[in-house]
Amino acid sequence: MSNSFVAKFAKWVEVFREETHHLQPKLQSLFLASALLPRRNSGAQRAGLYRLAGFRIGQGTVIEGGQRITGDLGLFGNLIVGSHCLVDADCALDLEERITIGDSVTLGPGVMILTSTHELASKERRAGPVVRTPVTIGKGAWLGARSTILPGLTVGEGAIVNPGAVVTKDVAPHTRVAGSPAVQIEVLAGAGAQDA
Repeated sequence: MSNSFVAKFAKWVEVFREETHHLQPKLQSLFLASALLPRRNSGAQRAGLYRLAGFRIGQGTVIEGGQRITGDLGLFGNLIVGSHCLVDADCALDLEERITIGDSVTLGPGVMILTSTHELASKERRAGPVVRTPVTIGKGAWLGARSTILPGLTVGEGAIVNPGAVVTKDVAPHTRVAGSPAVQIEVLAGAGAQDA
């Protein structure tokens, strides 16, 4: 074998590793098994599959339809879902960092929760190094369909994020936010002194 062939083969191996290091056979197997279940009315079984794969999913939680889950090799430790939650179909969960979802939370269809973004870089390439920060969704919160939660944020206990809202800052407990960027539009029952 010539040195040229060995060098080309080594380069190919390096490129192959770079292109496949994010492949997750266990995650792909989970997606395949989950796809065999009916899209609706099999949420408890789907949640069981997620538990078997290694995600921490509380009892009584239902996961409907397919989910879009991304993340690095440690992603299975980066999702904690409480008990009696509903995760509707087509949610996108970026598990580069931890997502913690409290008990009795509802995620509407197509909710997107991001834990990674890029630092601002030079004019030649604005998307710089990746920054990872965790997201927390408080107990009893409700994230409406197609809402987006950006990295590093907390949605407080009992809060509501209206459908389509883009959350760019923390959401106070027992408040409703809407819009892009999301702004508070209502204080809800359970917010403390207002209930007296």
